Amino acid sequence: MSAVFAAIVKAFGQLGDRAVTAVLAKSIVITLLLFAMVGAGVYFGLAGAASRYGVAESWAGLATAVLVPIAMWLLFRIVALAVLQFFADGIVVAVEVRHYPALAARARPLPLRREAVVAIRGAMRALGANLLALPVAALLVFTAIGPAAVFLAVNAVLLGRELTDMAWLRHADGADSANPVSRPERVLLGAVIAGMMLVPFVNIIAPVIGAAAGTHLVLRRLDARGGKP
Repeated sequence: MSAVFAAIVKAFGQLGDRAVTAVLAKSIVITLLLFAMVGAGVYFGLAGAASRYGVAESWAGLATAVLVPIAMWLLFRIVALAVLQFFADGIVVAVEVRHYPALAARARPLPLRREAVVAIRGAMRALGANLLALPVAALLVFTAIGPAAVFLAVNAVLLGRELTDMAWLRHADGADSANPVSRPERVLLGAVIAGMMLVPFVNIIAPVIGAAAGTHLVLRRLDARGGKP
């Protein structure tokens, strides 16, 4: 398990790399633009409904101000991770080149179409699992930490898989090759990153830290095998 925390420390140490900051900046801008578009859509939709039923439009603004932050809290990790997956190669390559140059030479970059498919599938899995967890979280809403614990558990499993697959797919030898990172390590990584995503401002860098740490975990295993998948 110490390998997970070592990978996270190394990931933080690489935040200053130009390639990493470029991916971080693009991911943040696109994620915030998506939520801004959602917010505008919600406002104009509510404003149209308000005028149709003779309700003051100020209520549309108030409802938007309440609903959009809730949506961001619930969906930020899903949207941010889906966006990051389109640029994941930048993070993976930065880690490979700096820490695992021999493995970097053997990697096979994913075509854009494959990246899009992986990102969409990951987002659908995350959205579906979180929606299924929502009723359970609602039952625990009156407890101190019940809902947060439910979403943390669900996303620990999901994120651990997605964050290590970003690197593994560049090195996997065929579709049947198993991810070399053990399930406990993946879950622990996912839990740490999911926890970071619950913290304001820290949640902005959490997906990038997770992608870099997941890359370290994968390549550390491959390096120990002599580069063999």
